Amino acid sequence: MSIKILIVEDEVTAARRLARVLSETQFPHEVISIISSVEDAVNYFRFGNKPDLILMDIHLSDGSSFEIFNQVELHIPVIFITAYDEYAISAFKVNSIDYLLKPVKKEELLAALEKFKRNSPEVDVLDRLKDMFTGKQKYLRRFVIKSGSGFYVVEANEVALAYAEEKVVFVQDFQGKRHIVDYTLEKLMTLLDPTHFFRINRKVIVNIRSIKSISTWFRGKLKIVLHTDTPVDTIVSSAHTSAFRKWLEGGQ
Repeated sequence: MSIKILIVEDEVTAARRLARVLSETQFPHEVISIISSVEDAVNYFRFGNKPDLILMDIHLSDGSSFEIFNQVELHIPVIFITAYDEYAISAFKVNSIDYLLKPVKKEELLAALEKFKRNSPEVDVLDRLKDMFTGKQKYLRRFVIKSGSGFYVVEANEVALAYAEEKVVFVQDFQGKRHIVDYTLEKLMTLLDPTHFFRINRKVIVNIRSIKSISTWFRGKLKIVLHTDTPVDTIVSSAHTSAFRKWLEGGQ
């Protein structure tokens, strides 16, 4: 019997990749819709749509996906997908609902689908997951970086800046080492703590701890010198200078 699957993911490329990996599992299924925001998901469920299973990214463009559950009552099994740290992943492997790390691997997704098929799980782990993404744990604490056939971890507070270069996004640590991440800068700004990180222009996000000095620049812009060398210009665009000054003072 084919199961009806809803994908909730705000990154188009990630949603397409997830659908492709689903097809590679050869698990009998039908992707009935792909939704990209909390608002659209709430409207989708309020119209009475009831998929058999939801594959859901936790961080969406307009907020946390947990907000969906606060606005509509759902008793539909969920496989959460995100890029949180490996300890959280391990903690939830024993539960009937799985919690997968991006980029999702075919074998892990198939195992989660088989678990769903065996147990017909309820959303019993939701409250425990909510606890991880509220208060002090609301924002991403670590990046899990792919390296060959494995991965390594970079602490978010050790990231000096993030930047886009030729359609690739890097995070650079305070030692000057850069790491490729599977995020857009827009997505990173929903994951990183805004009291520590600010997007100074279209291509660069900086950590306040990385700022060495600031000086005025042309046409109302600001020039930032960082404690670490970087291959990109660290100029605060004129459109962002006012918000940047407020951010420096602790406002948002």
